[in-house]
Amino acid sequence: MTNIGIILGSTRPGRVGHQVAEWVAKHGSQLDSLDVEVVDIKDYSLPVFDEPQSPLLGSYAHPHTREWSQKIAEFDGYVFVTPEYNRSIPSALKNAIDYLYGEWNNKAAGFVSYGSNVGGARAVEHLRLITAGLQLAGVRTQVSLSLATDFAAFTTFTPGDHHNAMLHRLFAEVTGWADALAPLRRP
Repeated sequence: MTNIGIILGSTRPGRVGHQVAEWVAKHGSQLDSLDVEVVDIKDYSLPVFDEPQSPLLGSYAHPHTREWSQKIAEFDGYVFVTPEYNRSIPSALKNAIDYLYGEWNNKAAGFVSYGSNVGGARAVEHLRLITAGLQLAGVRTQVSLSLATDFAAFTTFTPGDHHNAMLHRLFAEVTGWADALAPLRRP
């Protein structure tokens, strides 16, 4: 089984991302070869990066960092669910990513975004650059959701059926890359 973490990247009150993350997880859990888990960064209460040493060293001083590290290390790959804030990703997501380094290495990453303009595509472009720096292999297929057409009254997630095929393809790519990179993750 390939273990995929669905990283929920928004922490703001009133967010709609949890609906998207649960939809992604539901699709992933229907695939025989996958174990999926939603990882809500809000649950980890990470302050603005406060480790005294670089994450490159993998030596963490704070319990919140060790807990976050342990969770992220469990996965073979990830699907990041992110809104677009000011043409980029939320600061809470960037902060959570920056806490770690080795835990992300040699794994696969897929991207599901949502936003009012171009379905959050600009956030994914930034996230692709960030994850590449962490030695995450970003897959080509992404799912971009519009707040205007995929959410009733901008608050209730009502995805069109056409997104299902893209999400299925995204999971196939993430799984393929995660499995291909597995030999590089062995100690």
